[in-house]
Amino acid sequence: MKSGIRVGILTFGDGRDFLQKPLEAVNERFLRELAERLERDGFEVVTGDEVIWRNDLAARNGRKMTAEQVHCVIFNFSVWAWPQYARVAAQFCPQPVLMHASVNPEYPGLVGMLANAGSLDQVGIPFFKSFGDLTDEGVYRRLRARILAISAFHRLKGQTYALIGGRSLGIDTAVADPALWMKMFGVDVDHIDQFELVRRAEIEMREGQRIPAALEYLRKHVRKIHWTEPDAEMRLTEELLRRQLGMYYATRDLCSEFGYDFCGIKGQRELTEHFATADVAEAFLNDPYGPEGEPHEPIVCSTEADMDAALTMQVFKLLSGLPVLFADIRHYHADLGVWDLCNSGQHATYFAAKSFDPAENLAKTEFRPEGFYFPAGGASVYHIAAPGEVTLARLTRSGDTNRYRMVIARGEFVSFGEARDEEIARGVQDNWPHAYARLTCTPEAFIEGFNCNHVHGTYGDWTEELVTFCRIAGIECEVL
Repeated sequence: MKSGIRVGILTFGDGRDFLQKPLEAVNERFLRELAERLERDGFEVVTGDEVIWRNDLAARNGRKMTAEQVHCVIFNFSVWAWPQYARVAAQFCPQPVLMHASVNPEYPGLVGMLANAGSLDQVGIPFFKSFGDLTDEGVYRRLRARILAISAFHRLKGQTYALIGGRSLGIDTAVADPALWMKMFGVDVDHIDQFELVRRAEIEMREGQRIPAALEYLRKHVRKIHWTEPDAEMRLTEELLRRQLGMYYATRDLCSEFGYDFCGIKGQRELTEHFATADVAEAFLNDPYGPEGEPHEPIVCSTEADMDAALTMQVFKLLSGLPVLFADIRHYHADLGVWDLCNSGQHATYFAAKSFDPAENLAKTEFRPEGFYFPAGGASVYHIAAPGEVTLARLTRSGDTNRYRMVIARGEFVSFGEARDEEIARGVQDNWPHAYARLTCTPEAFIEGFNCNHVHGTYGDWTEELVTFCRIAGIECEVL
């Protein structure tokens, strides 16, 4: 998936006019290497007009970064650069600024970066420093992590969260102050009643053409749909699945019509007791495709309208570009050394096979009838998460000031083979999706660190990106 991240690069130089021509090839070489490395990785690169060696050039190029709406700016140092120019340009750039010096001992680029860092530090402009050869994967990985973190912080600003419903089941950690979100993250909250989902779903069921196409696709690709009789105690009928698909399209349309960037659906108790569960809708919103198999950018959607869950998930998405997990911390299997992360049908089907091909994921997914918690009935999206390295995290608030804190845990999703995975699931909840997580921290540290029942994450190691994001946002961060 394309990152959509715009990275600016400003190259700084020596302020003596007679050195411009002799240093031109050196500056151009290292600028080109940096820009091409970023472009190969999917970033959109915006460079300055020329090497900055006067104050007016610094101001003009800094303003260009604003005009180009870049999400992050790298100050590039290949030679000695007068420190005054950095803080002139930085006034106009998204902060923190990234400073990078390549390995070039024939010219004092590293000296220039360190001197410029001191200049920024004196006026309180935040920055990160990077030094090394970009062909060194460790050097580039660290630079990339900081680009992603800075960009995520700035991309979050101006976004809108659609709060569909309100507090569910008395879960206080799911409710946040919209003013706090705006103050800390620049995110607005718009409140929509759940009746709007029902209203739009019923119109779609009655007049639309999308549900029949989705039903046909799901019948063909889902491993098994466990249909029941209409009078069964726990029901999964075509009518109920149509309602669930209707809620998916209703939420998609709401986000498109009003420009919502991410969302949460309360579900319990109104929908789950009187209409249908939102599990199918939530799963496919978080997926990189819809129930008809058409690709789309994942729309982060948290169940139980959990605001801080959605915010954590949106940060993960902006960092990784991947679908993000929402789960309850359901149980620790001490005999296996794994946590059972399980919550209704909320898991995106992407996690079934860790694939962007819906057919691969749905071949390992079943629609099973909801249980006694949800008397309205409908499908739960059952599967076992595919193995792979994973990072889990959660934003929580504490104290009278609602101070934010992020807890991070690293590990992997594991599988014990299909038969054993199924057996473990049956002993916990046989109709909900499961992710078996083996973490690098002790069970005691995990329990002690998490003051919330919901946890989130995605494949890969995103620890450094999350830690850097928290540092930028002024959030306390703990890696377990």
